[in-house]
Amino acid sequence: MLLGLGAALIAAVLYGVASILQATGARRVASSEGLDPRLVLRLLQQPAFLGALGMTLFGFLFHLLAVRTIPLFLAQAGIAVSLVVTALLAVRIFDDHLSRIEWAAIGAVVVGLALLSASAGDAGTERAYTGLTVSLYAILVGMLAVGFVAGRSDGIVATAVLGLLGGLGYAVVGISSRILPDFVPLDLLGSPATYSLALGGGLAFYLYSMALQRGSAIAATTPLIAVQTVTPAAVGVLLLGDQVRPGWWPGAIVGFTITAAAAIVLVRFEGVRAAEATEGGLVEDLAPRGPGPAGGSRPGGLAGGSVAEFAGERDRDQQHAQERHPERDDFRGRPGRR
Repeated sequence: MLLGLGAALIAAVLYGVASILQATGARRVASSEGLDPRLVLRLLQQPAFLGALGMTLFGFLFHLLAVRTIPLFLAQAGIAVSLVVTALLAVRIFDDHLSRIEWAAIGAVVVGLALLSASAGDAGTERAYTGLTVSLYAILVGMLAVGFVAGRSDGIVATAVLGLLGGLGYAVVGISSRILPDFVPLDLLGSPATYSLALGGGLAFYLYSMALQRGSAIAATTPLIAVQTVTPAAVGVLLLGDQVRPGWWPGAIVGFTITAAAAIVLVRFEGVRAAEATEGGLVEDLAPRGPGPAGGSRPGGLAGGSVAEFAGERDRDQQHAQERHPERDDFRGRPGRR
């Protein structure tokens, strides 16, 4: 149990850092209509996006260990801690401020995980069967069809739909990871779950990047977190044999609900200061602090100019963006400081 939960928390840390990098890289690239393969090539030219991809893949190794050793409802709730990591990074790097509600949400995540850990029984031993495997591929086909339509639109509805589809893709990853056969190369190559895992992860990463380009991080990430957390948890309990300790069902339900709700409260930090990071260079922000233009050190690890310069560039960029897209009231979903 401790090994699996520890792996989930390590994955959450890596995913939390990757989320800021992904938002930064995605917003440096012009959006495209529909599922344009050229968007992938443009994204891969962004160092921040490549960093996000690398950290996501590394984090997945720990995520895989978690979903194979503990119930999916505990593993997926542990992954939701990535939003706590993102929020704390926002405070450290971008000098953001947490409200009392957001500090309470961080505490609630800890309480929820403690309840889930106490209530979790053994992970299910059920593996792939035909109905579930077919369902996973049906979901992937549906994601492509809906994503093609949503990708041709802008606004909050398209953003939310693309975020939801990204959550479905990550749900497919979690479920596919559980139903993989033993890690024997020939068995893995012959398992449909191997390919649903790869397709779900790639498609989710791509669709979520499109969502971040089109609207606010809150609109994109709220449905993603909800779907990627709840769907595998339900499948694990109902179909894959995940167990709850006798008498602990109320604790499991309360713990899961608290963790998911608290994660949604922290959603605004998923894309926090992505515009500032885009203008100043988040890769430099996360690197050791270097000398400023006059030879002095920049406070807070910010690179590429003073805070005032950031603010001026950000405001000019937002004004130009709103002139190009007057229908968007909250271009790029930049949250204000509290």
